[in-house]
Amino acid sequence: MSSVKKVVLAYSGGLDTSVILKWLKDEYQCEVVTFTADIGQGEELEPAREKAKKFGVKEIFIDDLREEFVRDFVFPMFRANTIYEGEYLLGTSIARPLIAKRLIEIAKATGADAISHGATGKGNDQVRFELGAYALNPEIKIIAPWREWDLLSREKLLAYAEKNGIPVEMKHKAGGSPYSMDANLLHISYEGRHLEDPAAEPEEDMWRWTVSPEQAPDAAEYIELTYENGDPVALNGQRLSPATMLAELNRLGGKHGIGRLDLVENRYVGMKSRGCYETPGGTIMLRAHRAIESITLDREVAHLKDDLMPRYASLIYNGYWWAPERVALQGLIDNTQASVNGWVRVKLYKGNVIVVGRDSKTDSLFDPTIATFEDDKGAYNQADAGGFIKLNALRLRIAAKRKHR
Repeated sequence: MSSVKKVVLAYSGGLDTSVILKWLKDEYQCEVVTFTADIGQGEELEPAREKAKKFGVKEIFIDDLREEFVRDFVFPMFRANTIYEGEYLLGTSIARPLIAKRLIEIAKATGADAISHGATGKGNDQVRFELGAYALNPEIKIIAPWREWDLLSREKLLAYAEKNGIPVEMKHKAGGSPYSMDANLLHISYEGRHLEDPAAEPEEDMWRWTVSPEQAPDAAEYIELTYENGDPVALNGQRLSPATMLAELNRLGGKHGIGRLDLVENRYVGMKSRGCYETPGGTIMLRAHRAIESITLDREVAHLKDDLMPRYASLIYNGYWWAPERVALQGLIDNTQASVNGWVRVKLYKGNVIVVGRDSKTDSLFDPTIATFEDDKGAYNQADAGGFIKLNALRLRIAAKRKHR
């Protein structure tokens, strides 16, 4: 263990990472650098700095990564209309490669020879952090305390904290364990407690970002998103930065009860896991992006994207953001987005995002003179369809004749 001289810890200031900070110092006898990322989790981060100082940490990094997170990770993912297993918008998954990247950057800047994280040995995050770290620095050492120590329950963690004078904030109702939560600008997730029973309905007071659809306003709200090269750049005519755009869509979606999800998913490590998610802004973006693509993308390009999307989603979910196959797919996806320009109007109403209009002055492939049900004045010769159908039916006709011999 003494071979590690300095380690960069992904540090939130919560129970797990506070215990890890002390444990690393005791077990590895090494210097610890803390890194706390602001990716829009909505919590005050300065207490993490004060806690780290209390335990003698000399190098403390608290970085505002909100714009980078949305611009370089969330937006590229949404250009692919990415969803995992038909429902999940990958809010936790997409944050991990950014945190891994910054851990490696800080390790290089501070001369650290190792990084550490608080992900458990049962979850996906250990895979995501470590695959990303190895892709960016193949020689880095990684310390995953949950795979080494015997503090494998909340009770043991609390006892360790009490013994070592580690302050613990109890952010849950008396008598119940807290949900395991993860929040960033794209989503907030909930696991644990009675959610471990997939038959149990989530408690209404669990949800933090969204009202229930039943309690949402009775009047619908219309909004308009402007797209450039596949990314939303303006809301109701006002240009916004990527992080501001997502934050405002979260506010609007949450107000109308949009973006709740109750999901049993297949983890990369092999088990099924039940989680609940709130992704209001992402749900709006996904629906609007598909709408603008519907008039700006060639049919076969759109279908190719749909074919590739599940593979792309699995790469992100499983932690392969920095892998060459994801980078190659991203190049193809981004190439398709050069023509995805225009506006989309959606109606927000009681948990629903309803597309009501879309247009592109420069890149629309919708030709009303051909698509019309009225007289098209010869723009489309309906007689051509007979030969088209007959040629496409040729193999079917040949097979049918064989059957009737």
